[in-house]
Amino acid sequence: MCAQKLIFIAAIMASGFISAPVQASSQESRDKVRGKYLIEIGGCNDCHTAGFAQSGGATPETDWLKGDSLGFRGPWGTTYPTNLRELIGEISESEWVAKAKALKTRPPMPWWALNAMTENDLVAIYRYVRSLGAVKNPVPAYVPPEKEPVTPYIQWPLPPEIN
Repeated sequence: MCAQKLIFIAAIMASGFISAPVQASSQESRDKVRGKYLIEIGGCNDCHTAGFAQSGGATPETDWLKGDSLGFRGPWGTTYPTNLRELIGEISESEWVAKAKALKTRPPMPWWALNAMTENDLVAIYRYVRSLGAVKNPVPAYVPPEKEPVTPYIQWPLPPEIN
């Protein structure tokens, strides 16, 4: 653009006839969008949203991340996907970041992937999940390996006779 056009545009803007583009969204809004993206590509809904994988990802967003009563059973016992909306609704952003960075848990949770995320990624996830609203949806407690779970579960790994 030539200098004369730039001066003309600057003069028009200064007169108030046209305004500079407004910032499309706040940092928090951008974080929520990024957090949703990270939840989606990280596969968080596959376990933490009841029926998500079976529906081919068609579960409404309002039902995301409420935990599940479908267990994962293996030599470690039986674990259940946490209600992330309730968990994140009860702690601060800094507590979430510290928890996610230090988490070591039982399978099938890929805690090492959460540990490897940047603080910005974890903040984005926190802000997105928090924006969904905390929802009470109790999930079953961990069941030790010597006890039979009363809920449905996925046996993992499969018994040798099935492999």
